[in-house]
Amino acid sequence: MAEAQGSSALFSRDGKLSAQELVPMALQHVVAAVVGIITPAIIVANLCHLPADQKTLLIQVSLVMSGLVTLVQAHPLFGGRFGSGLPVIMGTSFAYVPTLSAVGVQFGIGAILGAEIIGGAVAVVFALCFRKIKSLFPSVVTGTVVLCIGISLYTVAVGYMAGGSSSPTFGSAQNWLVALVTLVACVYFANFGKGVFKLGSLLFGMLVGYVLALALGMVSYDAVVASSWFELPHFMPFAIKFVPASIASITIVFIVASLETIGNFTGATVGGMDREPNVQELTGGLVSQGIMTMVGAFFGAMPTSSFGQNVGIVTQTRVINRRVFSTAAIILIAAGLMPKLAAVLSGIPQAVIGGATINVFGTISMTGIRMLTKDGLTPRRASIAGLSVALGMGVSLTSGALTGPGMPGWVNQVFGGSAIVIAAITAIILNLVLPKGGPDQDVVEAIEGASEIAAEGVSALYQSAATGVPAVEHVADADIHVAAPANAAQDGEKNDNA
Repeated sequence: MAEAQGSSALFSRDGKLSAQELVPMALQHVVAAVVGIITPAIIVANLCHLPADQKTLLIQVSLVMSGLVTLVQAHPLFGGRFGSGLPVIMGTSFAYVPTLSAVGVQFGIGAILGAEIIGGAVAVVFALCFRKIKSLFPSVVTGTVVLCIGISLYTVAVGYMAGGSSSPTFGSAQNWLVALVTLVACVYFANFGKGVFKLGSLLFGMLVGYVLALALGMVSYDAVVASSWFELPHFMPFAIKFVPASIASITIVFIVASLETIGNFTGATVGGMDREPNVQELTGGLVSQGIMTMVGAFFGAMPTSSFGQNVGIVTQTRVINRRVFSTAAIILIAAGLMPKLAAVLSGIPQAVIGGATINVFGTISMTGIRMLTKDGLTPRRASIAGLSVALGMGVSLTSGALTGPGMPGWVNQVFGGSAIVIAAITAIILNLVLPKGGPDQDVVEAIEGASEIAAEGVSALYQSAATGVPAVEHVADADIHVAAPANAAQDGEKNDNA
C-alpha cells in the first residue's frame, strides 16, 4: 500500500517520494535540459572570443541560475507573486541565441549583459500587465504557440541525433546508430517498462545510448579530469555596458521569450494537469523569470526561459510532483558549483540526447493540437492555427528570407530565427480581426441540416422496406420539413428588400 501511495504522489504536486522514484525522475529532466542550458553560453563565449576560464564561468553561472529559477518556479514566494508553482524546468531559450550572438559580435559580452538587465525589467512590466491583456491569449492562440514550439524543436532534435552541427562527425553513421538505439530504448521503456522504468524511460533509454557511445569511443573524460571540484560564481566578472541598439533588439526578444514561456507553462499544465494555467501562475512565473534574469546578468548568466523539452517529459510521464523539480534544480545548481559534475553532464554525446528528445518534442506538438481541438476545430480556429504555423515555420526555415534589400537588420534578428515569434503574433492578430461565430455558425447549421436530411432518408428506406411503399414518398414528407425553413428565409429576404 505504501508503494502505491508513493507512486500516486508522483502525479500530484505534493507528497513524499522514495529515492528510487525521485532520483530517476529528476535526473531525466536534468539530462534533457543541460545541453540546452550550456550550449547558448558556449556559442556566445566563442563568438565573443572569451578565454577558456571565462567560457567555463559562463557555463557555470548559467547552470546555477537555471537551477535557482527552476527552484523558484517549484516553490513560489510572496504568496505566488514570485514564481509560478508549475512543473517546469528553466534554462536559456534558443530564441535568444541569434540576437545575443549578433550583439556579442558587434558590441561584446558587456553589451549583452547590459541589455539583459533592461530586457528583464521590460519582461517584468509585461508580466504585471498580463492580467489586462490575457484576453489576447485564448486557447486558439496558446495552442498554436505550443504546436509551433513542438514543431520548431524537431530540427534541434535531428541536429542532436546527427551529432551536433559543430561536430566534425556530423551526420555520420555512428552518430545515427547511437541516436536510433537510444530512441528505440526510450520507446521500449515507455511502452513495455514497468514502474520506475516506464516513468524514467527517457533516463534509462539515454543510459543505453550512453553505454553504446562509450563502447564506440564517443565519450571523453578529459574535461572532467581538468575541471576543479568546487568554484563559486564571481560578481560582475565582465564590465556591463548599456548600448541602445543592443537593448532595443534584445528587449523585443524578451517579450518573445515571455510568449514562449506562456506557451510552455500552458503545455505543462494541459499535458500534466489537464487544465490551463491561471493568471496568478503566469504572472508569478514571468515576474520571477524577468527578475532572476536581471540578477543573473550581474554574474554573467545568459537569460532564462522555460524549456519545451521538459514540458514534453511532463506531458509524456504526467509526473508533476514539485520534489522532482526541486531535486532537478538542486542538481543543476550543484553542477554549476562543481565544474567536474558540469563536465560529466556536458560530455553526454549529443546523439544520445537527440535520440531521447525527438519523441518528447513530438509530444509537445500533440499537446498543442489537443489544445486547439478542445473546443472543436472550427474553420476559424483552423485558419488561425494553420496560417500562423505556416508563416512561422516557413520564414524560420527559409534562410535569408528577411535579409533582402530595404529590410532592416533588426527584423531578421527578431523574426528570422524564431518561428514562435511569428506564429504568436500572427495568431494574436488573426484572432482579433477574424469574425467570431459568423462563418463557423453557418457551417455548423449546414452540417446539422445535412445530418437531418440524411437521417430522414435512412428512416424512409427502413419504412419502405417495412411497408412496401416507395421510399421517395417518405422522403417527400421529410422534404416538406426541410424546405419550410429555407422558404421562410427566402420570404424574409424578400420582405427585407421591400
